Amino acid sequence: MEIEFVAADAGAPDRTASAIVVFEGGTLAGAAGRADQASGGQIGRALAAGRFIGAKGQILDLLAPAGLNVQRLLLVGAGKAETFDDLAVEHVAASAFNAVKGSGLTTLRLELPDPAAARAARAGFAVQLASYRFDRYRTTESADKKPSVTHAQVVSDDAAAAQTAFEPMSALADAIAFSRDLVSEPANILYPEEFARRVKALESLGLEVEILGEAQMAELGMGSLLGVGQGSVRESQLAVIRWNGAADKDAQPVAFIGKGVCFDTGGISIKPADGMEDMKWDMGGAAAVAGLMHALAGRKAKVNAVGLLGLVENMPDGNAQRPGDVVTSLSGQTIEVINTDAEGRLVLADVLWYCQDRFKPRFMIDLATLTGAIIIALGHDYAGLFCNNDALAAELLGASGAEGEGLWRMPLPASYEKQIDSMIADMKNVGGRPAGSITAALFLQKFVRNLPWAHLDIASTAWKKPSTVPTIPDGASGFGVRLLNRLVADRYEG
Repeated sequence: MEIEFVAADAGAPDRTASAIVVFEGGTLAGAAGRADQASGGQIGRALAAGRFIGAKGQILDLLAPAGLNVQRLLLVGAGKAETFDDLAVEHVAASAFNAVKGSGLTTLRLELPDPAAARAARAGFAVQLASYRFDRYRTTESADKKPSVTHAQVVSDDAAAAQTAFEPMSALADAIAFSRDLVSEPANILYPEEFARRVKALESLGLEVEILGEAQMAELGMGSLLGVGQGSVRESQLAVIRWNGAADKDAQPVAFIGKGVCFDTGGISIKPADGMEDMKWDMGGAAAVAGLMHALAGRKAKVNAVGLLGLVENMPDGNAQRPGDVVTSLSGQTIEVINTDAEGRLVLADVLWYCQDRFKPRFMIDLATLTGAIIIALGHDYAGLFCNNDALAAELLGASGAEGEGLWRMPLPASYEKQIDSMIADMKNVGGRPAGSITAALFLQKFVRNLPWAHLDIASTAWKKPSTVPTIPDGASGFGVRLLNRLVADRYEG
């Protein structure tokens, strides 16, 4: 998708759809008023004949409007003027693109009520996000099924300033697309070693990437992680990604850990066949961390950061981990594996401990498609936030609100720890159905020492089908990339 910022008097190319944003209850002023005048009042008459009032999400679509040098005109409702913030800009811009992307036209021209450079850049960012499409394996798709709009013009009162503001946003959108690609790939293509290779390729952005194989992890003592992957013919990997963008290259880093189960059958505790194909996205946490590191490097963030990805495949074979097995984690704590389908926490246990030991970070945040229970609790619009530090939790919730990636803070009651007591080991890996997301987080907390830590259970948000957010097409969402990028930008750079 080509994004261009233009002045209001710039001509539109052939085969253009023009989208004009209007507020609820407002008059046909500004761009809408000029278009109405040029069309001889056609727009006003269309409004009078219908129920379009400018409510958020409403679209009035006029084909070949008279007097205008465009093939299609859309009025896009923005809701109340007083609530028109950056996320509302994204909503209208992405909604306009989605309305015309398959129209046969090639250009979308967008005019906002406020054409300031920052707002125009945000609109361009939204169109770039909305235009994402994973079509790598579609070989027989006819042309009329493919999106036709490949160019967007966003009107701004300062096109050069809008382009400057757009550059870091575009880098972020590229990183989100990278994350979405990883999640969208089938598991026969994206297994742990291939995931590691794709992350290694990010060194071209200036990242440092180190890959540890099974022999190195065994020498370290990562029995918890390695137990998960022992039933697969694919070798487990640990990817360590570093970005040193702070002025002091030795300054304490911030740390992000991702669960990367490239396919999850459940192991011996095998999942039902119905819907198991979705388990290709059980590496959504690792994809988000990889995307975040891509974003930090892409915009040259002034921070030292480390991302660690535990990459495994959970398969049932004669060598697979059994229910009842006991493994010894890197921390030295022993775990009775009651259910092999509660594998993500076993991966994260060792990676969390390794991160603390090696990097001594300011904080750790892990992301994981960890529990189906979080979907039952929160639906598909919020991820669960579990945190041992109120200040870090507040920072995450602030970034969540600013970026529209919903988080809901969940409790970590010590009284629930008894649910994961084991008769023969230091703990067991599941605590039963009650409070399943909470007991999973309490399990992870046992591998966190004295530093701020947050766990984001993103099983509810990593995959959207159907999506209700216009910037997120159906499928992989890239959830967490922009949220954590915002956290770093607002709180930890400088």
